Amino acid sequence: MARPPRRRAVALVGGVLLALSAAVLPAEAAPRATPAAEGSGLVMVLDSSGSMAGSDGAGSTRIAAARKAVGTVVDTLPEGYPTGLRVYGADKPKGCDDTRLAHPVGPLDRAGLNRAVAGVTPRGDTPIGLALTKAAQDLPKAAAGAAGKRTVLLISDGEDTCQTPPPCQIASQLAASGADLHIDVIGFQAAAKARPQLQCIAKSGNGQYYDAPDAASLARQVQRAGQLSASGYAFQGTRIRGTDDRQGAPALAPGQYLDTIGPNEVRYYATDLDAASTADFSATAVPPSGAAVDFRDTVSARIAYGTDGSCQSSTARFGQREGATPLTAGVSRIPSQSGNGSCDKAGRYWLVVERRADTGSDAARWPVELTFHVEHPLKKGVTPAQSAPEYGAGGKNATLPTTPPQDVTGGTGFNDARPLGPGVWRDTILPAQTRWYKVPVSWGQQLRYDVEFANETRSGHSSHVSFGSTQVYTPFRAPVGSGTGEFTPQVPYTGRPASLSMGTVPVSWTNRYETHPNVIPVHADGDFYIAVTLGARAAEIAQNPRIGVVLRVAVLGQAKAGPEADAVSLKNETPDGGSASGTAGPAGSGGWPAVRVAGVSVGVVGVLMLGGLGLSYVWARRKPRTSGADSGGGAR
Repeated sequence: MARPPRRRAVALVGGVLLALSAAVLPAEAAPRATPAAEGSGLVMVLDSSGSMAGSDGAGSTRIAAARKAVGTVVDTLPEGYPTGLRVYGADKPKGCDDTRLAHPVGPLDRAGLNRAVAGVTPRGDTPIGLALTKAAQDLPKAAAGAAGKRTVLLISDGEDTCQTPPPCQIASQLAASGADLHIDVIGFQAAAKARPQLQCIAKSGNGQYYDAPDAASLARQVQRAGQLSASGYAFQGTRIRGTDDRQGAPALAPGQYLDTIGPNEVRYYATDLDAASTADFSATAVPPSGAAVDFRDTVSARIAYGTDGSCQSSTARFGQREGATPLTAGVSRIPSQSGNGSCDKAGRYWLVVERRADTGSDAARWPVELTFHVEHPLKKGVTPAQSAPEYGAGGKNATLPTTPPQDVTGGTGFNDARPLGPGVWRDTILPAQTRWYKVPVSWGQQLRYDVEFANETRSGHSSHVSFGSTQVYTPFRAPVGSGTGEFTPQVPYTGRPASLSMGTVPVSWTNRYETHPNVIPVHADGDFYIAVTLGARAAEIAQNPRIGVVLRVAVLGQAKAGPEADAVSLKNETPDGGSASGTAGPAGSGGWPAVRVAGVSVGVVGVLMLGGLGLSYVWARRKPRTSGADSGGGAR
């Protein structure tokens, strides 16, 4: 496939202008085709009422601009993604029952959808509530246990003229009917009187509202919303249902699971652990992209035992109000070195997952992906290498690759994270989206990377400020990059160049006995995950639907063959695109490094803080761990 034309952009990093690239749109190529999750789909609901025959302010009509915008998103959706079109107000001069399915939801039929929208003529009333009700019925139904993503995308220039049923109330009812359904709204030259109703529909429908004051912004916002709907988190796992207390909690064996969780709800899962092994758990909540959240909303995980005992807890928080993205909390039960700790005994333990939501936050149930992994103790007589609690050469001033960037497309989550080796990688990201990558890191090595958000032509809303953020996760999905004082997980984004630095301490088996929450989890080698997030408000800032982003990735240190103190060193190799030392192995197909998978194989990325500690930390080697950690982040 030929690459789309690209425009040049620059980022100012460390006083040096760096060239970035972002695709010129709407000539952007369709995203790589990935199978849509069962039950996923998009239905566009197009306002075809009489007002859409009015001028768009640029020498054409609103309906002509809408036809062009729908054609643009159709051309850029992934191959085969289930997509349909519903219209209202197109068939009668008057009538509050005037809505029809112009093209059924099915595998993407670009030509058919373009024909359908070309045949729409604006005529009648605006029965938005009825059209939304019908649109939800147009979408495919997920089978029991499936975790799809169903999107209704409403494009309208005015308020509902029928009010039977009330559209905001209908949006709330539809969103509450399933965690997989959300309603995005684009207000095209919406009058001041109509805009509050359209915004209410989006908020009540667990979706995003996009303002489009002209034809160009309409095409941009329709493309953003459509592509974001098709890039849902790729779930994996066995269906399970947690309980609201310990009684009757389902039993977990090592593996990966799927459940759901509602606001201010607690879910319990049971497991039996021996006295010597480390048990690693994670809980990833995946709300609809951009759903309403408060900066205080959290997802937490803790390990409980006995009557009221707790081994460890961690809390991930959104820390911003721009909209929800995936949020992960990770905890481990690590037996103490002495063997006399309160969590050293064999027996029944519980993973406890809790979601806290403020008034006004998304009220729908969210899918939750759980992982559980058991690490057996080292063989008798094996002495592990000393712990490595300092960043050392991998601190904020580390030297990173400067080679020409290679194009890459990040994944939607942990399960399809794109493999990377050391080098410079170029991607694009949508507002309210998180891109995922994974990098193999061996014993004795540490991951260090920078994220650079491109300079973008702004849409005229220069006063708006969004954010870019990043987080790094261990092979067992514990967040470890934030709250250290060494790195900051978030940067304001105004359309001007912005950059972030992030990294881990070196991987050492003995790190599990340290005290710092960003050191303890870095105790096993394998694939470390990088998540990059762009705030939803960036949709009001940049003209391009997608924002350019560059990752500069280094894997530092000499790779060791194992965790033991006398482990032999492995030969370092530099994969394609890299100038830093690393161990990604030989090049795979298409020039991508072939990587090793280890362990279990996330939204706004946040700050990881140790409960009860201040801003300064004391490194204490091989001492009992503290009981909790807190991760979260984002701009208010």
